[in-house]
Amino acid sequence: MTVWETLVGQEAVVATLRTAAVAASAGIRAAAGGGDGPAGARSGMTHSWLFTGPAGAGRQEAARAFAAALTCEREPPGCGECNGCHTVLTDTATDLRTVTPEGFSLGVKDVRALVRDAASAPTAGRWRILLLTDADRLTEAAANALLKALEEPAERAVFLLCAPSVEDVLPTIRSRCRTVALRLPSAADVRGMLLREGIDDRLAQTAARASQGHLALARRLATDEAARAHRAAVLRIPSRLGRVGDCLAAAAELVGAANADAEAANTERDEVETEALKTALGVGATATGGKSRSARAPKAGAKARSMVVRGAAGALKELERTQKSRGRRTVLDSLDRALVDLAGLYRDVLAEQLGAPVDPIHADHAAEAAGLAAGSTPEQTLRRLEAVLATRAALADNPGLVPLLAVESLTLVLRDG
Repeated sequence: MTVWETLVGQEAVVATLRTAAVAASAGIRAAAGGGDGPAGARSGMTHSWLFTGPAGAGRQEAARAFAAALTCEREPPGCGECNGCHTVLTDTATDLRTVTPEGFSLGVKDVRALVRDAASAPTAGRWRILLLTDADRLTEAAANALLKALEEPAERAVFLLCAPSVEDVLPTIRSRCRTVALRLPSAADVRGMLLREGIDDRLAQTAARASQGHLALARRLATDEAARAHRAAVLRIPSRLGRVGDCLAAAAELVGAANADAEAANTERDEVETEALKTALGVGATATGGKSRSARAPKAGAKARSMVVRGAAGALKELERTQKSRGRRTVLDSLDRALVDLAGLYRDVLAEQLGAPVDPIHADHAAEAAGLAAGSTPEQTLRRLEAVLATRAALADNPGLVPLLAVESLTLVLRDG
């Protein structure tokens, strides 16, 4: 299985990246033979790339597949089986540095570390590869630090940036990158992927349509019963909004489920990170515990003195802030997914009302869509759909917005139409 087979429904992207990987390999071989090196292969290969596309299209997967092909030890590059490919795909390659923001932004400290790595020569492979999974989250200072590295790149450094669209990246940065635009794969492409992974045909069809091209979500819906139950609960919300109290209860349940998702995803990781940092800083260690065996034993009744590590409190507070930001981002991501499901349901309702000859997104909830269609007008449905999309945009654009208030407002609009 080659590295390109993970890119579902992206034939044009695969062709572009495969050509570039072949050109890069040819340039390296020419340099080894004393000829024109990597600079001579720039027609197919460049030092900075920008991978764009909607959430779930596989931006990061495409960037990592390309990184694996650049590190591949075989010809043509991208075999997916050699040590070079394997270490990149598992994020253990010594010449690959991956930076993912834990919260809502990517700060200058992380980018400066990335730039320092870019200046170093590869240690094991052909290229030093720097992967930024969310380049749209760069702070202004971080973007300026990155721009300097892109203006004067090291000979063997390759920057791979991922963002939803070119507009999400500063013009000065995107102008120095070659853009690779991914699209959401079709339901047929996603269904084929799930079938190849051993999923039942009926479940694969349902998950492919419900995911609306989001590959990770399709896999989760196909393999996780809890994810399917959560989606079903979200799609039942419109039929529950009879009274104001019902609206507030539905909103509380939706936000509560998102908080539970965040806690399940982050609690264990937060605890491990905190304990690891405390151990590294020596927090909780005692002065008597640090003595050698030959040292005199403490007097009876003497209390052990806790060691005070300079900067420990600040480091722990910084970690706590990072963890809180990560947790809130997980909550908002979960809510966003629920809102996408709701938008898909109202799209199905509108298609039912207008008699549009399109396949439903939530075919397994056709009864709910038919009931909502019979009890409302197309104008009401359109207003409700617009309200869902507006709430989604508000939560994405205003991280400080209280999720419960936003969702309560939405459920009231869905009730009144």
